[in-house]
Amino acid sequence: MKKIEKEFFTVFTDFQCFILANMNKGDYIDITATHYNIIEFVYRKKDATAKQIAVALNVSQAAISKQLKFLIQNELLKQIQSEVDRRNYILTATDNGKFIVDNSETFRKNLTKQFSSNLSANELITFTSLLKKALEDHK
Repeated sequence: MKKIEKEFFTVFTDFQCFILANMNKGDYIDITATHYNIIEFVYRKKDATAKQIAVALNVSQAAISKQLKFLIQNELLKQIQSEVDRRNYILTATDNGKFIVDNSETFRKNLTKQFSSNLSANELITFTSLLKKALEDHK
């Protein structure tokens, strides 16, 4: 790895760790980034099945089932039997689950303001453009 790549790696890792460490602002013990991602997916989709979550997060349905059990037991998600197909269950975010996502979003907005205030308008435009370019092939 070139020197500039090593420096980027270090700074990017610190930035990523800072965001992940502060992602879950709901004061719930044992909520992992995976739990958060599942709650946010269900909340944004309004409802989802375990299979839809597994496909979206690119993990096995068995792995999702274990996470869902925790989230349902801790009242962050609830499951309702489908009226169309009684074998399926629809997951929805509870008020507690919504709180975690909404609070995290508020945190990210505040963080964006904080970081933006350290950059000039041109630096912010350039930084945004570079992030978009870096993420282009990873959506």
